[in-house]
Amino acid sequence: MKKGYVQVYTGNGKGKTTAAIGLAIRAAGAGLKVYFCQFLKGRPTSEIRILKKLHNQITVQRSGRKTFVIDAEKCDFECARKCFQKVSRVIFKGEYDVVILDEINNAMAINLINSNDLVNVIKSKPMHVEIVLTGRNIPKEIIKIADLVTDMKEIKHYYSKGIGARKGIEM
Repeated sequence: MKKGYVQVYTGNGKGKTTAAIGLAIRAAGAGLKVYFCQFLKGRPTSEIRILKKLHNQITVQRSGRKTFVIDAEKCDFECARKCFQKVSRVIFKGEYDVVILDEINNAMAINLINSNDLVNVIKSKPMHVEIVLTGRNIPKEIIKIADLVTDMKEIKHYYSKGIGARKGIEM
């Protein structure tokens, strides 16, 4: 049985979710079963539309408001908690080869999810399951147990010029 590792894409730069989606598509193309879970994102985006078309290879679960807001309101807490419970069960069952927890780092940073709970899930996961975590502000205890950590560093971004998210590029 192959070993699944824990990958982290973090940092202030653009591309964390994009990297995870690229990995999901690569894994699906290789015949692996992928579970893509998004925290804090409920708005319709182009990448979710295409992932849902690949429903035979990639299962999509989302939790969040229709706008991307990093906040700790009651609805966010309840959505994140339910989403985390469900994806934890998915991981423990071991039916998926790759499980992506998109924006979970942000959910932990604003205390919607307890980082110790995620550490316990990672330490108890079936050996073959690859877990990918994305989002800014990764807790140090996750970095310690991860096998790969990539820090997306922002050097320059057109957002600073007032250019918003563009369909097909950022959404």
